[in-house]
Amino acid sequence: MSNEILYLVLPDYAAHEVVYLSQAVASDDFALKENPKYVNKVVAPSLEPVKSISGFRTLPDYSFDTMPDDYAALVLIGGFGWTTPVTEKVAPIIRQAIERGKIIGAICNAASFMAKCGILNTVKHTGNGLEQLKLWGGDNYTNPGGYVHAQAVSDRNIVTANGSATLEFAKELLLLLENDTPERIEMYYQFNKQGFCSLFSKE
Repeated sequence: MSNEILYLVLPDYAAHEVVYLSQAVASDDFALKENPKYVNKVVAPSLEPVKSISGFRTLPDYSFDTMPDDYAALVLIGGFGWTTPVTEKVAPIIRQAIERGKIIGAICNAASFMAKCGILNTVKHTGNGLEQLKLWGGDNYTNPGGYVHAQAVSDRNIVTANGSATLEFAKELLLLLENDTPERIEMYYQFNKQGFCSLFSKE
């Protein structure tokens, strides 16, 4: 199995939503990892730079046409591009990932898009509220009973999260990926959730 984690970005994507995940993959407490278990790669509609909602431009490693068939996980980053026509090309990519048993993460509007595609109908899930999932999903969303009012939910290799759950999203994916021991993943989560000053007293 390839060790690449593919981050799928659309125009006007929310870069902050995968900061903690991508950082934990590439670095430890002190420096960049010499031999990381996984490698971060960016997939976009084309190989042209993609602008985030904050104005940063990201140069993709792959386009939808050149992305590999084998990879460790597919991470769908939220943002404003999930209401645009380009998403028609994303649905087949997600379905192929599910067929191949890949780990999938979807945060914010990307989770709502999963509802639109009917992909959340067989798993417990969350997102930007049940009403948004119903609105986006329409007749294709038939599993409101599977909705969990939580920051992030992991079920059957699919992690969903609302747009404020950057840390929880990272934690659930890091656990699925076995990026580190559960204890160290929890420590990473608590350090960033509570902050240095809360966890460590003054000398």
